[in-house]
Amino acid sequence: MSEPRFTPERAPQASTSTSDPISAPNPKPPNTSRKIAPTARGRTTDSDDVRHSKTLSYILRHGAAKEHLVLRADGFVRVDQLLKRPKLKGVTFETIQRIVAENEKQRFTLQKEAKKPSGGDVAEDAEFEWWIRANQGHSVQVESLELKPILDASQVPTMVHGTTYKLWPTIAKQGLSKMARNHIHCATGLFGDAGVKSGMRANCNLFIYLDVPKLLADNIPIYESSNNVLLTSGKDGIVSPTYFKKVERKIVGAAAEVEELNLDGLSLQ
Repeated sequence: MSEPRFTPERAPQASTSTSDPISAPNPKPPNTSRKIAPTARGRTTDSDDVRHSKTLSYILRHGAAKEHLVLRADGFVRVDQLLKRPKLKGVTFETIQRIVAENEKQRFTLQKEAKKPSGGDVAEDAEFEWWIRANQGHSVQVESLELKPILDASQVPTMVHGTTYKLWPTIAKQGLSKMARNHIHCATGLFGDAGVKSGMRANCNLFIYLDVPKLLADNIPIYESSNNVLLTSGKDGIVSPTYFKKVERKIVGAAAEVEELNLDGLSLQ
């Protein structure tokens, strides 16, 4: 079977813009993704779009080099090259558009840019090509992601990391770790709060609130990504329990019951 081919669009002659993010008012691709189907045991399988979204996340955050793709300093990859990879066999550009437009956590940015001749300016009739990136979550170094540094605690009234209660004994001793990623991910509130679309999973039941003034006072950097996720690399990849302001556990089965955990006796080194 021949590989999907990508035909660059021609730039409208009335415009000389070199960047057109998908967030601009463009026609929304039709929703042709398959519905989630039950398995033999009653569980559900991911829809095609969900599976393709997970593959995109892997490639753009972690696997570009393994897939022989060139990752720009700002994290963008050419879409036509991306669609040639075997892991995305059968995926079309329209599928990519739909995944980006409908992703509630705004994980991706898709934009078209005019092809620039080497050493020259962009012509009015220049051809365009599409580029895509993950907005955060990389395990590879990306130098020029659009991360806004947080310089004053008043910019971030709440910084909370969501995880699961079963990990609390380890976290209480060792702190939060960025693990294989470049940053520890936090949100500006709990999942479902107004304006909170990303930064934690919906099934989290342990919420660790961080002391932002203390982090900044100790020169621990905090950034905000383009989709409002708060990021910190901590000290040597760790945010120790000394920066835990409050920890709450959501009681499973209770509509809104939350238990605040006792932080006395934690390792505060």
